[in-house]
Amino acid sequence: MRPLASRARGTGANGDLVRRVIVASGFLVLLISSAFAVLFRCSVDLRASQRLAQQSEELLLAADQVRHSVVSLQADLRGYELTGREQFIKRWQVAQAALPKEAGTLTRLANSAQRIRTEQVQRAGFADVVKEYSMPLMNVAKQDLPAMRASAIENDRRVEAIRGECHRIVLTERKLAAAREERAASVADQAVIATTGGLTGSGVLVIGYAGYVTRAVVHPVRRAAAMAGRLADGDLTARTSETGVGEIGVLERSFNRMADSLEESHAELSTSRSRILAAADQARRRIERDLHDGTQQRLVSLVLELRSAQGAVPVDQPELRARVARVSTTLLAALDELRELSRGIHPAVLSEGGLPPALRALARRSLVPVELDVHVPRRLPEPVEVAAYYVVSEALANTAKHALASYVRVSVHARDDVLCLSVHDDGVGGAVLGQGSGLVGLADRVGALDGTLTLHSPSGHGTTVQARLPLS
Repeated sequence: MRPLASRARGTGANGDLVRRVIVASGFLVLLISSAFAVLFRCSVDLRASQRLAQQSEELLLAADQVRHSVVSLQADLRGYELTGREQFIKRWQVAQAALPKEAGTLTRLANSAQRIRTEQVQRAGFADVVKEYSMPLMNVAKQDLPAMRASAIENDRRVEAIRGECHRIVLTERKLAAAREERAASVADQAVIATTGGLTGSGVLVIGYAGYVTRAVVHPVRRAAAMAGRLADGDLTARTSETGVGEIGVLERSFNRMADSLEESHAELSTSRSRILAAADQARRRIERDLHDGTQQRLVSLVLELRSAQGAVPVDQPELRARVARVSTTLLAALDELRELSRGIHPAVLSEGGLPPALRALARRSLVPVELDVHVPRRLPEPVEVAAYYVVSEALANTAKHALASYVRVSVHARDDVLCLSVHDDGVGGAVLGQGSGLVGLADRVGALDGTLTLHSPSGHGTTVQARLPLS
């Protein structure tokens, strides 16, 4: 039921992280889009304000030109009135020709608020001043200057009226320009606020999103990676907290279930290996006991009977006596080989006396001098004694075969709840675990007891085999 429930939770959470990423991305896009929309609107308003400002400058310039032309008409008339010189007539003609065009430009540039006033200026400037007064006055002046002076007063009044109207146009346009500048400043402030708010909001959202991704994705993945590394190093108790969301939470739960399964499988494997080793050791003891109590005893009885028969052979039959002696010697050799064989299957001294006597027996039989340092004050669990015995036996055999050593030091100490074992020689070194050393099977035996077996064998500096066996 537990795997099904876990799988159901994983299915329900599937896609949750993706949805959160999409929501966060949507908020970011919405925020940036809103900021850009405000900036675009402000940009359009600023361009419109710039265009109106340019149009306003042109309108002011046109109004000034109209006023200047009207003043020139009046001044040239006055100049001709006072001096009668022809140069004033020429200048008057230039101003008269320019005024209608300048008045038309002023009307064209005017906005809706100024259109009526500029049309009045155009109409008054061209129709009233030029046609009705300025041109007739000039014609009169050419014929009769005194009569022209009498009619100039009304012309001056109309010119002053046009100048006043142009002045009001300028004032009105400047007020409109000031209002447009205020609006442009307001729009610019809005653009700055939108830009600052967009950047600040985007930064906060990005930082928050990065923090969320770090907390919800990066940290859980790192914890899962660290857990996987511990599992790879053999720590089957490693677990990770299930705090992730969405797919990350599914990953964490999957890792923990995998670790649970590995730990259960390892426990079952260790138990199975222990049972197999215990069964093998029992079989070894049974075979050794059967050989000792059965075959060996029969061979000993047979040797005794042969010696008795050898003594009963007549003296005059030396050949028969010699043959019986050879048979007796052969049986003794076979008995010794059988004893060595049974000792290799399972040493009886280990079962009877414990580990220290068994190790001393190994040291006596070793072809290389052995220095023993054994401190085991009590009997140990039988699987531990058997494993330690075979580690020392295999290490001494390897030293005699391959190491070319002059001595071997064997150190065995029982400390608290662990047995520490070390076999060191001064040979040529270069041994490798698993390449003909015979220690692979011992490593399996030690591992079945949750112990460790290590080999350190640098070339030219001897070989050291170390084992740690839990006593519990």
